[in-house]
Amino acid sequence: MQKLSLWQEVSGDLAAALERDPAANSRLEVALATSSFHAVVFYRLASRLHRLRLRLLARLLMTIARWLTGVEIHPAAQIGKHFFIDHGSGVVIGETSEIGDDVTLYQGVTLGGLSPSENSRKQRGIKRHPTLGDGVVIGSGAQVLGAITIGDCARVGANSVVLKPVPEGVTVVGIPARIVGTHPVDQTFHPYGTPSADLPDPTLAAFHTLKQRVEAIEKQVKQVQQSKTNNKSQKSDSQSDSQKAS
Repeated sequence: MQKLSLWQEVSGDLAAALERDPAANSRLEVALATSSFHAVVFYRLASRLHRLRLRLLARLLMTIARWLTGVEIHPAAQIGKHFFIDHGSGVVIGETSEIGDDVTLYQGVTLGGLSPSENSRKQRGIKRHPTLGDGVVIGSGAQVLGAITIGDCARVGANSVVLKPVPEGVTVVGIPARIVGTHPVDQTFHPYGTPSADLPDPTLAAFHTLKQRVEAIEKQVKQVQQSKTNNKSQKSDSQSDSQKAS
């Protein structure tokens, strides 16, 4: 993969913001007034410092960026080109996160590890954060946790909690996240990770299935009760006929 210069990376991130944010009116406006873009620029600088083993300086730079923008990105994270964070506030990207090209995150997204406070020393230097493929969209408030892979062009709906790998070209929603749809693996952008207003609700679907099963059981119970009533009526009629005959 060809290494891009700092200017090329920042220009690509700027173009991504213009392409995916309808509130962005010009390159100058994004450069001056978009805090999430500022956070990405800080990251591009800090990442280079980290690769030069100036790790303390890199962490200090990203601490300043968090104070200014509300976005926390570890300088050791690997982020591809054309990266865009919409709104940005509350976004956390962990140390061993790997992010492909043309990825979009919304406010409140966490790319985190599982049980980070347990045996912290043993977790150092190992992969513990997610890997996002190219063209992934993560909706606002979603939590993607652990060393899992989110496939190319997958979409994660807002406020979902993703704990297992997600195949490419699917949409997941819910807690825990479940697959609710598939789509072509292309770079079509869908805001907040949702392709349409008709996106199915897995919880509602489960309730609907449960309701159908209850109705089916009630119907069977009524049939059994009706059958017993008919049997009793037939026995009663039979006994009456026997008494009359005698």
